[in-house]
Amino acid sequence: MEAPLTPPVPLTALTADRELGLRLLAGPADADVYGVHASEMADPSPYLLGGELLLTAGAGLAAAGPAPAQYVARLVRAGVGAVGFGVTPVHETVPPALVEACGRYGLPLVEVPPGTPFTAVGRAVWRLMAEARTRELRRVTEAQQSLASAAARPHPVAAVLSRLAASLNGWAALLPPPPAAPVPRDDTGAGPAGAGDEAGVGPGEGVREALAGLAARVAAGGVATATDTLGGTHLAAYAVGGGRVLALATPARAPGDHTIASVAAVLLTLLTASRPAGDEAASLTRLLLDGDPAGALSPGPWYAVHARGGGDPRALAAALGTVLLDPRGDGVRLLTDREPAPQPGWRLGVSAPAAPAGLGTAGAQARRALERAEAARTPLARHAEPGLAGLVGEAEARAHAEALLGPLSPALRDTLRGWLAHHGSWDRTAAALGVHRNTVRQRIARAAGLLGADLDDPDTRMELWFALRHAPGPEPTDRP
Repeated sequence: MEAPLTPPVPLTALTADRELGLRLLAGPADADVYGVHASEMADPSPYLLGGELLLTAGAGLAAAGPAPAQYVARLVRAGVGAVGFGVTPVHETVPPALVEACGRYGLPLVEVPPGTPFTAVGRAVWRLMAEARTRELRRVTEAQQSLASAAARPHPVAAVLSRLAASLNGWAALLPPPPAAPVPRDDTGAGPAGAGDEAGVGPGEGVREALAGLAARVAAGGVATATDTLGGTHLAAYAVGGGRVLALATPARAPGDHTIASVAAVLLTLLTASRPAGDEAASLTRLLLDGDPAGALSPGPWYAVHARGGGDPRALAAALGTVLLDPRGDGVRLLTDREPAPQPGWRLGVSAPAAPAGLGTAGAQARRALERAEAARTPLARHAEPGLAGLVGEAEARAHAEALLGPLSPALRDTLRGWLAHHGSWDRTAAALGVHRNTVRQRIARAAGLLGADLDDPDTRMELWFALRHAPGPEPTDRP
């Protein structure tokens, strides 16, 4: 299960702590803070992420510092959640101009009394954040368990939607595919797949129309999830498969709601998925007895995906529109008939499109693509280059080339590249490089000595040619 983000700490929880003795002087009292940062800089904004409770004694507001209005304006642009001003030793009281500026900009300002160290305020914030995170983790775990139980009931789709609506205190619906798409059916007891089930207090027409727009985007396959807000109502749409969409309308959006909804989307995908070769048991039996993936899968094309990250593998599978996943260690293997897109929190390696009979090769392609994605620190890498070069990632090939060719100077590399490109011909190499043929002989002999290699060996020539193609320098144009 993916851990939800830590919920913020209400500023009111800090001002209510009598041991801290904080007093609100300006700005709204219902603000939230996501951390603590102490700074006496005149402009601490470059070091802020946003949402912090900024603690300061006002040293940056001394006579040579910026005006309070300028100081507050910078903090507001940086997204500071609130300011805690410690009185003494710099200022005996909170400067009235700072109070006025915070009130004008709507930035909460609290007074930190002399007997309260900034470290005590920081510890209080982190303690409250830890408590909130524990409560949110417990809520997500309980919701996940209740959704799993609902999926085992006689009418699982309706039960899952009802449990989801209750967990999120909102409205949940399984929207059918667009009218142009056929509505698949199954025999799981879930009824027609995507029959338009819903649970919770139904939203108004405006919210339904907005959700229909989100659902259309998701059903088209361009994105796996979409969110929006309309008049204080939070909207979300999750791809379920077969053109169906899980739609949500909630009065609030807690950090763990996305995890809960993703689990529900996976369950609904499992409950409503049509069986590609009869029922699931028949497909599995055919695959095990005959060893024939084509007998258990549709023609495709299929994509093999290798993934590594810290999220929930089932949520990843739902986002990629599949139920075919194999979590193993710190990675996940998946099969999907939808072209994969980058997913937050994951690195993906994606194979070339393949028929079921070619899934073994596709799996190897996906594994190598994931290695390239991790080496390049990109969210997704695809297998695209055919041939021998496609078997090795660019980062690996370049590292190997630099290690192998490290002893050679640029001139020796250029000479060796030309000599190999001209099949070991001294005269043609000399003409291409504009040097005497004896110079070519001397350089090649020097390169062989530095490499400790027999350049008459075809295996050595092949390895050097491959390395030269991936080493910095002019790209060879002929094949040896």
